[in-house]
Amino acid sequence: MKLSARFSLLVACIIVGGALNVGYSAGTPAQSATIKVGAGDDLRAIYATPQDIAEGKRLADSSCARCHGANGISTTKGVPHLAGQRPGYLHRDLRAYQSGARGDKAMDGAVRFLSDDALVKVAAFYASLEPAQPSATVGAKAAPAKPDPLQAGKNAAASCGGCHGETGVSKTPGMPSLVGLDPKYFVAAMDAYKGGQRKHDLMKSMAVAARGADLSNIALYYALQKPARAQTSAAGNEAAGKAAAAGCAGCHGDEGVSGSPATPSLAGQDAQYFAAAMRAYKDGSRKDDTMKGLAAGLDERTVNDLAAYYAARQPQPPKVRKPMSTSEWAERCDRCHGINGNSTDPRSPMLAAQRADYLEKVLHAYRKGERKSPEMAAMSDALTEADVDNLASHYSRQKARAVVYVMVPGK
Repeated sequence: MKLSARFSLLVACIIVGGALNVGYSAGTPAQSATIKVGAGDDLRAIYATPQDIAEGKRLADSSCARCHGANGISTTKGVPHLAGQRPGYLHRDLRAYQSGARGDKAMDGAVRFLSDDALVKVAAFYASLEPAQPSATVGAKAAPAKPDPLQAGKNAAASCGGCHGETGVSKTPGMPSLVGLDPKYFVAAMDAYKGGQRKHDLMKSMAVAARGADLSNIALYYALQKPARAQTSAAGNEAAGKAAAAGCAGCHGDEGVSGSPATPSLAGQDAQYFAAAMRAYKDGSRKDDTMKGLAAGLDERTVNDLAAYYAARQPQPPKVRKPMSTSEWAERCDRCHGINGNSTDPRSPMLAAQRADYLEKVLHAYRKGERKSPEMAAMSDALTEADVDNLASHYSRQKARAVVYVMVPGK
């Protein structure tokens, strides 16, 4: 259910027969879902009385405010906001620090001598506060999230379309198609232009101007485009080229579809470009000892026949996984952390309006195994650096919603 920003969110957590009933109150009858809970201590904080919360405030002011800020709004880099955070999560987290499971010396020392009753009260106090909002999230990245790598690659490749075709399928004789190539090979080829191993003044200038991230994103963009043969003609004899290509299959694959990231696929490649590349290997203007030796024994007719054969082959997509966008990642995260990071489970942390630098730190800790959680390890293992930055920025910009837990005695 999408929640409008104008709704005041009330989550009623009703403990009846061991079930936690969660419902939204937004001027209409609540739609409830049942979450099974055990009898563990991590729900004690939602039973806190006003006196408990007042005691929690006294403890928090003396033990926590120096780092986490007045009323739980942090102004310290890498230190999270606690205001409005879910009470079961806070209590469980504090106990993890107390046991040394989190490996944070500052936090371990801060909570080491607090009783479990004190931890419950501190958790209840912070959970009772209004959460930080994006405008107050010092350290959040104000800039828009970076484009996902695929979109960034498409943007960066715009200047390449005039020669190589909009989606990397060449329409110009002598210009190579860029589809069907493994990203590692594409980046290596651009580095070769940059370093002078391949001679081409225009390509060298473009390679020098491109940042490493841009090259990787462009390579990814072309690798994920639908492969098609170059829309150019070939002068050689395809049948003769097939016979001559028998010795090439070991590296470049059957019918020119390579199985190695370091070796280019040749299927569907523009014939004139292929022939020019073979001549460059032959005369040494393109540096590659293996290809120089193989090209040395080929006459012009055989080169053209090979070019015609490979140009007629159907290229195939390389084995590259399409990266998930930030919105797709966030959709997965929201399954546990709530819509836009507003958790409705008192044991799951709210991510909305949290400091971006803290979220980045935590995601890196899960990726490195410094924080232990099978679920978070599985989720974070596939994240790239850009994914981490974008997710942290995304959640830091979401509106945080306070949650009120209303305890209703069972019948």
